[in-house]
Amino acid sequence: MADLDVQPKSSRPWWLWLLIALVAIALLFFLLRGCDTTRDEVDSATGETTSAVSEAGDEVAGAAATGAAAVSDAWDNVNLDAPEVAYDEITDEDIDVRGNEDYAVYSVDETILFGSDKAAVQPQAGQKLQQIATSMGKRFTGGQVRIYGYTDAQGSASYNKELAEERTKAVQNWLVDNGKISKGSISLHPVGESNPVASNATAEGRQQNRRVQIVARRSE
Repeated sequence: MADLDVQPKSSRPWWLWLLIALVAIALLFFLLRGCDTTRDEVDSATGETTSAVSEAGDEVAGAAATGAAAVSDAWDNVNLDAPEVAYDEITDEDIDVRGNEDYAVYSVDETILFGSDKAAVQPQAGQKLQQIATSMGKRFTGGQVRIYGYTDAQGSASYNKELAEERTKAVQNWLVDNGKISKGSISLHPVGESNPVASNATAEGRQQNRRVQIVARRSE
């Protein structure tokens, strides 16, 4: 039987395995580090975007609040019972005018403008409203206008509020259609039986409480 010459398999040195293991660990480390860096960059970018959106929203909200506050402050300075003033263009004795150089409060007895429990402007009231419109166009061009409607306390509060609302709308429509006042500059404030200027216990007092006030304010 022939002798077989069997050579033992050569084994790799131990340090080679150690080197391969170190290289693998190094690659794994750099891969993980790269993922963390990317994640941090994404988180940072997301955070900056969120912050920018939030700041922009705060600026818009702040500007809106500032604008609203400015308008509110301007109207807060309007005194509906300001001292009387005389305008050359207002010659009708039924029109009471109060205010100063910044605003004017034109008051007219509602019985002159409307019939009893009616919301349609009477034909004879047109000349009075025209004088008011002319005065506002002359002194407060481009300014804001508010129309306040008041009633006496007869009837229910809800009915009086509804009547006041219909009357302020009627005055608004007249000023827009006939007085060349921009509808967008007019806001309605139907008060109803609140804020009486006299006692509702007498006919004279109730008549004083039934009134319409048109307030014009100079534009800022």
